[in-house]
Amino acid sequence: MIKKGIILAGGKGTRMSPLTKAVNKQLLPLYDKPLIFYPLSVLMLAGIKDILIIVNKGQLNQFRKILPENNNFGIKISYKEQLKPNGLPEAFLIGEKFIGKDNVALILGDNFFYGQSLTQSLKKNISLKKGATIFLHPVRNPNLYGVAFTDKKNKVKKLIEKPKKTNSNLAVTGLYFFDNDVTKLSKKLKPSSRGELEIIDLLNLYKKKNNLKADLIGRGGSWLDTGNIEDFYDASNFISTVEKRQGLKIACLEEIAYKNRWISKKEIKDSIKFYGNCEYSKYLKNLDT
Repeated sequence: MIKKGIILAGGKGTRMSPLTKAVNKQLLPLYDKPLIFYPLSVLMLAGIKDILIIVNKGQLNQFRKILPENNNFGIKISYKEQLKPNGLPEAFLIGEKFIGKDNVALILGDNFFYGQSLTQSLKKNISLKKGATIFLHPVRNPNLYGVAFTDKKNKVKKLIEKPKKTNSNLAVTGLYFFDNDVTKLSKKLKPSSRGELEIIDLLNLYKKKNNLKADLIGRGGSWLDTGNIEDFYDASNFISTVEKRQGLKIACLEEIAYKNRWISKKEIKDSIKFYGNCEYSKYLKNLDT
């Protein structure tokens, strides 16, 4: 069972420069909410209440202004600083004390997930006891991503990083579930030619033990990597369209917490006071009726 989650919200954000020269990418507005709300909502939808957010050195106070440790979502948030980005598996080295003897989820701070079956898939995989689970999504341009080949039982047979040619279109998304061996295995990794620890190398260690499974985010779901400006605004437009059509907000953290019975109407009122007179507060007022 996974009860802890890590959001990796560091990185240089060079693909979105000059926007990210002064502000961390995860604090930029993805439509009407900071980008960090979206990966945080995924962990909350999975039922995870103990969350570590890893941020760049010197940016901690920026995050605390919108997500203080003493928050209103009925969850526990803690922070660690990353001196410089050294690859995704470094999250497990930085978060070793946080992870302790537990299993853990990792989500990248610039990944956006949406879909009717998403919560069901998360809650199914949260019961992981041994091994690791990755989440795959079909893409049109697999050469830009890590690509997985799976068998009929969703066991991963092969992983390739940014292949020039491939007959698989299943991209490895930025959401991972790991057992407690992840820290020990991450310590065995050596930097690649890029000078970073690679998540594909970590996943291959699980695959060698025949202990790596995959879950497919199919046609009913969406996954977007908002790492560059074009994808960032595509995601923003998608959220705008869905929210305006449905009248429901994506990644409303108070709504998720309220439906999970982690908070009461009092905490919703506190949030309304915190955010002030805005559309987000107006939406929260409807939850309070």
